[in-house]
Amino acid sequence: MRSLSIFGATGSVGEQTVDLIRRAGGARAFRVKALTGGRNIARLAEMARELRAEVAVCAEPSGLAELRERLAGSGVEAAAGPEAIAEAADRPADWVMSAIVGAAGLVPGIRALRHGSVLALANKESLVTAGPLLMAEAAAHGARILPVDSEHSAIFQALVGEDIAAVERIILTASGGALRDWPLEALARATVTDALAHPNWAMGQRITIDSASMFNKALEVIETREFFGVAPEQIEVIIHPESLIHSMVGYRDGAIMAHLGAPDMRHSIGYALNWPDRSHLPVARLDLAQVATLTFRAPDEARYPALRLAREVMARRGLAGAAFNAAKEVALDRFLAGQIGFMDMASVVEATLEALDDAIGNGSTVMALEDVQSVDHLARVRAAERADIVARGRAGAG
Repeated sequence: MRSLSIFGATGSVGEQTVDLIRRAGGARAFRVKALTGGRNIARLAEMARELRAEVAVCAEPSGLAELRERLAGSGVEAAAGPEAIAEAADRPADWVMSAIVGAAGLVPGIRALRHGSVLALANKESLVTAGPLLMAEAAAHGARILPVDSEHSAIFQALVGEDIAAVERIILTASGGALRDWPLEALARATVTDALAHPNWAMGQRITIDSASMFNKALEVIETREFFGVAPEQIEVIIHPESLIHSMVGYRDGAIMAHLGAPDMRHSIGYALNWPDRSHLPVARLDLAQVATLTFRAPDEARYPALRLAREVMARRGLAGAAFNAAKEVALDRFLAGQIGFMDMASVVEATLEALDDAIGNGSTVMALEDVQSVDHLARVRAAERADIVARGRAGAG
């Protein structure tokens, strides 16, 4: 019986992972070691009971009493807080889903790799902030990282049986998000509600807004560099409104391999869960005659400045990714709180990178976890300061 853990079980990717596990037999087919979740304590406890997890961990210590109460008599251990999440990753499991959103997913992912686990990585921030460190841990412990982002799963599948040296280009597709057809001059007035109206994908709040700003794609560009080891100039982004081609790999003979499928994260989750085999998945089958047309257009960097910033981060490497991600998380928090505007997020990130030019270093790919965490903290402080300036300017203008 395979053992597994799910970090970020109550989020969108976590819920879909649990759905596939349930369909594959649930607690009868898998030995569930750990489940972690955020604020939805009731859902976390429900999952833990259903899957008979050894331990359930909520992110906030304030939720521990409720979690214990909901798990009373179930035999499931309850715990709370970041250290408890890290300790849950120390429980050896054959397969681990890393679906915690943000930099908080880095430490549990590293700890899971130290047990030689297969790490199904939906937490792109781990590779953005500490790609060389994560890949080194996997190599040192004989672990395997499988991408779960739909784009990187598509690339991974298009590379099966191929030599990475034969790759000429990797093309990441992007839906363009909820605001892709808005006039450029209107974007500064976009609200959280506007940015959450994604036309194709059903995702969590933060990733949906990141899709609208293209910060999600910017992170994925950096993730592509770190995971597949290709040069930044080999990575392209194209707007594909239908979201049916999840990414493409172009080879030196001119061939392009594309991965197509309905916009459903269970494609990539299921591929990672069943790898190296393919199993039946409960996803829609494409009717290409009904689809009829696939459209593409180049992204406008004036509309999506996050893409330019990602290129600058890749040029710097080293700790630039940690600073970029931390500043992005702060900027997103401030937008969600209504303190800064939609287009202000990119300006906050850019100003933070400029302020931390010396702290980011000279681009060395040798790093320690402590260095990553230090720059992450510093970037959050600088980003908050910059966001405060922007917020005061908006208040004064109003």
